[in-house]
Amino acid sequence: MNDNQNTSATAAESRPPLTAGLTGAELLRWYWTLDELTGLARTMGVARHGGKAALTARLAAALDGLPLPAAPARRRPASTQLTGPVDGDTVIPAGQRCSQVLRRYFLEAIGPGFHFDAFMRDFIARGPGRTLGDAVAHWHATRPDAARPREIEEQFEYNRFTSTWHRRNPAGTRAQAREAWHAHRALPRHPGGD
Repeated sequence: MNDNQNTSATAAESRPPLTAGLTGAELLRWYWTLDELTGLARTMGVARHGGKAALTARLAAALDGLPLPAAPARRRPASTQLTGPVDGDTVIPAGQRCSQVLRRYFLEAIGPGFHFDAFMRDFIARGPGRTLGDAVAHWHATRPDAARPREIEEQFEYNRFTSTWHRRNPAGTRAQAREAWHAHRALPRHPGGD
């Protein structure tokens, strides 16, 4: 990962305008925000839903005149969402979201340290048929794993960059990290990744 250390080979290059005249390869060489990609998709008539990676893949294919990858299926609204009052015996229905009803219950059952982290979001998403009491037990069982540093998922590019930048620059400020991010995202990507 380049954290604002320009090389002479990349310093002369600058990011091109994001237009339908780019090639797919050129699109993939640069960092684009989701808003920028969505704007191009709107202009080109490409489906805009789905995550940033899926949208980028569809745009790259469209720019190269290739068949578009299948757009992800749209989520169907959950047919049933829990409403209060709930307790430990309440069964989690299919499609349940991490709602305010659940947050209130977990704050009461677990305490003020509760938050919907990846472990709890996954449990709720994959927990139809289990109870809220099971979810509380899951919260407590996953605290040792939750306390360990974890790799930030690829789609959270800014968070990954700033986390790495702060590890390398422990005395650095938030403003310096943001400035380094802006310099980093203005550079072309390295072949095979960031």
